Amino acid sequence: MSYIIDRRLNAKKKSTVNRQRFLRRYRKHIKRAVEEAVNQRSIRDIEQGGQVTIPSRDISEPIFHHGDGGQRQRIYPGNKEYMEGDEFRRPQGGGGSGSGKGKASNQGEGMDDFTFNINQEEFLDFLFEGLELPYMVKKKLRDATQTETRRAGFTTSGSPEKLHIVRSLRAAHARRIALSGKERRQVRELKKELWKLEDAPTDPENTKRRELLRAEIDALEKKIRKLPFIDDFDLKFTNLVRVPVPSSKAVMFCVMDVSGSMTQAIKDMAKRFFILLYLFLTRNYKQIEVVFIRHHTHAKEVDEEEFFYSRETGGTIVSSALTLTGDVIRDRYPAGDWNIYVAQASDGDNWDGDSDACRQILINRVLPYVQYYAYVEITTGPHQNLWLEYERVREAYPETFAMHQIEEASDIYPVFRKLFARKMEGAA
Repeated sequence: MSYIIDRRLNAKKKSTVNRQRFLRRYRKHIKRAVEEAVNQRSIRDIEQGGQVTIPSRDISEPIFHHGDGGQRQRIYPGNKEYMEGDEFRRPQGGGGSGSGKGKASNQGEGMDDFTFNINQEEFLDFLFEGLELPYMVKKKLRDATQTETRRAGFTTSGSPEKLHIVRSLRAAHARRIALSGKERRQVRELKKELWKLEDAPTDPENTKRRELLRAEIDALEKKIRKLPFIDDFDLKFTNLVRVPVPSSKAVMFCVMDVSGSMTQAIKDMAKRFFILLYLFLTRNYKQIEVVFIRHHTHAKEVDEEEFFYSRETGGTIVSSALTLTGDVIRDRYPAGDWNIYVAQASDGDNWDGDSDACRQILINRVLPYVQYYAYVEITTGPHQNLWLEYERVREAYPETFAMHQIEEASDIYPVFRKLFARKMEGAA
């Protein structure tokens, strides 16, 4: 058996390249480990890296070996117990992959599963792979404050670091050809005449003529060589200009129900959902603002710390939060300048008569201005009255309004991916 070992020298940071190749190869196992980690971790540790285990059967490497070659005839001994095509049983116990299960055995052998660590950046890359804010569009120029640098051809002046070497050498070569074209043609004609005289019989007149031709050719070639290899006129610099571009600013409204009907377990699941959303937004989008709104009987705009860790509670009037959302959109986030998104989490239990008011507020004051509205109902029982009203809203806005139910913590990440998956993977 032969093994091929690649001993070519690699550039710096070769371990980084090898690690990226390794992560691409075992992407399926890593994604499964990431999904399990999101469901099992506490809220504070949800974004940390972790361990990934790969079954031993999936880490085998292909090898080259010598074949038998030629024509061979083999005679296998027969027996009464086994026939052609029979399958052998695996050894019982002790022959697994090092899982530690089963009883001791005096038979079998195997390998432990391969375990390695991924850091926080790699963990978040796999966690949010394939996700985006739906219907993100570029808005109008906003005070021309957002610009980007673009190439605008070449110029004859600039700083040394912007010197374009290839363009400069090309211009110098073209200049030398243009200025010495006449002399080069003369040199070629004189050389042809000289070659003819060298083939002719030697005589004094022929010898004198050849010396004159050689002197004239040397004079022309010296004149050609006097041309500078490169001149200031030949230098070309990359021209970079700053141009205003349409703004893609976005704002996300996080609306969470903290009323008394929300048990501590339901609140924890709602916080998990919003922490995933917050990590996704701050990691994938540079120009993003997040507005946190908590509500029970009254709605209040709060900061990040109070949104996730405040213990305030009370009755349930969802319309107060939707009214506040509409007011903030009107006062601070004009729809012509901002991509507006709303995510709402609740157990769906609302005060009698308020759910109809919520539907009216959404249709008249919120949804006409937002790009996308996501609602999750966290409950293990039947749908509540707020869900039934929101179904009527979804019929009016089927593309920009999405709603899903979460029954347990393991549903959070799959529902999150459904809500914010790219269209090619399936919209909510």
